[in-house]
Amino acid sequence: MKISAVPATLSDIARWREMYRMEMACQIVHDSIHERAGWTDEYMLCLAGTAVGYGSVAVGGPWKGTPAAYEFYVVPHQRLHVFGLFEALLAESGATTIEVQTNDALSNAMLHTFAGSVTSESILFHDRTSTSLRSPDATFRAPTAQEARDVPSDSLKWHGVVEVEGQVAATGGILFHYNRPYGDIFMGVEEPFRRRGVGSFLVQELKRVCYEGGHVPAARCGPANVASRCTLQKAGFVPCGHIVKGTVGGRSPSSIEG
Repeated sequence: MKISAVPATLSDIARWREMYRMEMACQIVHDSIHERAGWTDEYMLCLAGTAVGYGSVAVGGPWKGTPAAYEFYVVPHQRLHVFGLFEALLAESGATTIEVQTNDALSNAMLHTFAGSVTSESILFHDRTSTSLRSPDATFRAPTAQEARDVPSDSLKWHGVVEVEGQVAATGGILFHYNRPYGDIFMGVEEPFRRRGVGSFLVQELKRVCYEGGHVPAARCGPANVASRCTLQKAGFVPCGHIVKGTVGGRSPSSIEG
């Protein structure tokens, strides 16, 4: 059976991407780069000329010069051929790295088959616990336009400030660069107010804002960022995966296809 990866457009793979999103049922960190002109190449994956899925390779932005396979979807009844299809994607695209989420079981299996020197770029979190944190003398509010000059006025509602005794102690917000309804929470705490529970209080309140706006909160941080990791967990976030990356060069499983 002929296995191939054929260059395609974003509209060509649209229905396959919807199936991928439904199966993932979580925040897909690299979802938005499909829409950025020049950042990604798309491929239709075919068996004997019939489309059975798609693959995406990042080629722009931080991946310029080191193309990375980052999405891979095959319809369930054709997954006996996943290794051959992924091998065809690598050959056609010239991808030199693979960067995927570990909670994407299919892509994660391809990473550990075809890549070596795998490292974690980020820890992914999803919300699993409601909290009722209180920080002494701290209040949460939306930022003013003056405080958030780089934020469009219609997006101020997705940002927050924690004040302690009249001073800005922490700031943060929710990004919607990913697949809806998921919103990615970020935050920062000023040095004098760290290790006082201010960050977790801010994250808790941003989670509330996210839910009240009809979205689902998520978050991520670097594996070595212990402070952020603890802050997110204290506010009810639980780790659900990693963004992992490896260099193409693992064992080729061509013989598996028989």
